[in-house]
Amino acid sequence: MKLFSPRTASWMRETRLFVLVAGLAFALAGCKEDAATTVAAKPVVETQTVAFFPDKSERTYSGVVKPRHEINQGFRIAGKIIERLVDNGEYVEAGQVLARIDPSDLDLQIRSAEGELSAATASVAQAEADEQRGKALALRAYASDAEYDRRRLSLAEAQGRLVRAERQLDLARNQRSYATLTASAAGVVTTIQAEAGQVVAAGESIAKIARLDELEVAVSVPESQLDDLNGAQAEVTLWADDGHRFAAKLREVSPEADATTRTYAARFSVVAAEAEARLGMTATLHLEKGSGRRVARLPLSAVIDHGHGPFVYIVLPQKGVLAARRVDVLRYGARDVVVAGGIEDGDQVVTLGLEKLAPDQAVRVAENK
Repeated sequence: MKLFSPRTASWMRETRLFVLVAGLAFALAGCKEDAATTVAAKPVVETQTVAFFPDKSERTYSGVVKPRHEINQGFRIAGKIIERLVDNGEYVEAGQVLARIDPSDLDLQIRSAEGELSAATASVAQAEADEQRGKALALRAYASDAEYDRRRLSLAEAQGRLVRAERQLDLARNQRSYATLTASAAGVVTTIQAEAGQVVAAGESIAKIARLDELEVAVSVPESQLDDLNGAQAEVTLWADDGHRFAAKLREVSPEADATTRTYAARFSVVAAEAEARLGMTATLHLEKGSGRRVARLPLSAVIDHGHGPFVYIVLPQKGVLAARRVDVLRYGARDVVVAGGIEDGDQVVTLGLEKLAPDQAVRVAENK
């Protein structure tokens, strides 16, 4: 006796086949989910390839070319200017006449001194003759010793007046020479402060001359960067010719900060730039400083310290896991850190999320886009 009809048997075979296929599908789906879960468990990290280079840091400051020596030229006596012979921006040689004042009163003083000298010379001659006669009379007892002493002292007084008259004449002639103002050094006239017809006082500045034999670059340095000046190699480039660098040397730093900008004025002497540099040109000061060691630069976020010294995480390329490496930090910057040891060229250093990572942890490296 047949328990099942052919139609029922066929339906049962199809049902068993469906159950088998469905079970296999669920099994494959479970394997895929386990694999996906395993992959998802590995955190994705961003890395940076380590590259060592010589430790050199450079800072730049904008400055202006200025002379080291700038001289105010003025008359040594008071008077009225009758002639000015130079203009602003003109090059002058040492001893060149810059201006003159009215010498009329000075000429009168010379003639007066010459008259005083003539009178003093005559007085000395008269006193010498009286002294000789008194000496002869005293030797023959025709005159007393007191009379001779009087004549001798009169001669000494006349000789003293003669010396004074000579000095007065020298002084008057010197005063006359001061009526002509000459350049004390070769250079460029940077400022004119008086005109013909103006009455000036003794020592009042008439013109300003900048010497060109020693040029400097004046810069302003923030107080937080004053240490950059110590032991740094300095070079200067001109905005008009930035392709040529001139050696420079720190000459002075202001002992006090500017009240407005709170920066310190520094001056650097420029070597062999007299031909190219001109006063007032815009210049750039380059300060290069380094320890001489080979270093690598990493982001600040790549270094962590749990109280036992700074370290970084590197990704071992063969295993795909993390390894902690102690590093020798040379200095910290505003955005990066300079490392001098502990890692090698080509190491992949993790740059983000170090707080959530641990040594020997499996990770995936993010692809660079």
